[in-house]
Amino acid sequence: AAAAAAADEAWCRETVPRVMELVSPRLPQRDACVLLSVSPWCHRALAANPKLWEVLDLHEMKKAGERLISALSLARYRHLKVVNLEFAQDIEDRHFLRLKETGAILLEELEFLNLNACQKISDTGIGAATSLCPNLRALSIYWIVGLTDASIEHVVKNCKQIIDLNMSGCKNISDRGIQLVADNYQGLQKLDITRCIKLTDDALQKVLEKCSALESLNMYALSSFTDKAYTKIGYLGNLTFLDLCGAQGSQNLTDDGLSSISRCGSLTYLNLSWCVRVTDVGVVAIAQGCRSLELLSLFGILGVTDACLEALSKSCSNSLTTLDVNGCTGIKAHR
Repeated sequence: AAAAAAADEAWCRETVPRVMELVSPRLPQRDACVLLSVSPWCHRALAANPKLWEVLDLHEMKKAGERLISALSLARYRHLKVVNLEFAQDIEDRHFLRLKETGAILLEELEFLNLNACQKISDTGIGAATSLCPNLRALSIYWIVGLTDASIEHVVKNCKQIIDLNMSGCKNISDRGIQLVADNYQGLQKLDITRCIKLTDDALQKVLEKCSALESLNMYALSSFTDKAYTKIGYLGNLTFLDLCGAQGSQNLTDDGLSSISRCGSLTYLNLSWCVRVTDVGVVAIAQGCRSLELLSLFGILGVTDACLEALSKSCSNSLTTLDVNGCTGIKAHR
């Protein structure tokens, strides 16, 4: 019996760590957390793998605030690169304030903080959260509708290295907030201002002029801008992704604006759905200037005809894989 027990212990001591080393990189983090309690050997093997604890995934979880505080008290989470709290429940300002007030936690290696749809977080919470991660590279605050320009003030003060910012659905952020972005993040690569309905041409122009490194720009469901701003998009030589769905109205995106955008020769994704003032003239310009397009949506545009399809077939046939012309009644060729 003693020999068998010794053999079992040797197996656990030698084999379990090797198995965990092979298996753990393929495990969802929540499964790895469950395995921690299986045995002391599992716990030691998993806790000793630093790569496994670079991500803290609490998305959609209940009591996420307390879970966050508990996790950050553990040594294995001291080298976090990603914290995902998207749609997490029970996460509030007080949790980030507690972390800040302890003074013992500084997430210097954190690169991405996802707070999407954490509706109980206010400007105060954003200030506390960003104070913990000075080297943050990407921040997503999608659909936290109560946030204001004060949140952007906190972000630019605390996090100097942001290159990816998602403010989609933050309806109370105004020109003042976006001007802070332009002034402080001139190396910005990705920006999502979907449904930021208080923004105007003046602020967008400042972003487009100062943030010339932008590769992705999402302006979905915004009808407040005009060609005055859209023409500036043409200066973004690195732009590969552009979503202008819903840029409709009597003063919005026209062929003139689209012709300027055609200077973005690196574009691979362009969504023009419901840009109802666009005609063949603008789309032909895009075809001639953006020869790397992989996806183009013209959904709902009545002013385009088969002529734009001919231009696309001549210039983009080697790259274009998705073309949406649903609702384009002027186009007959696809029927």
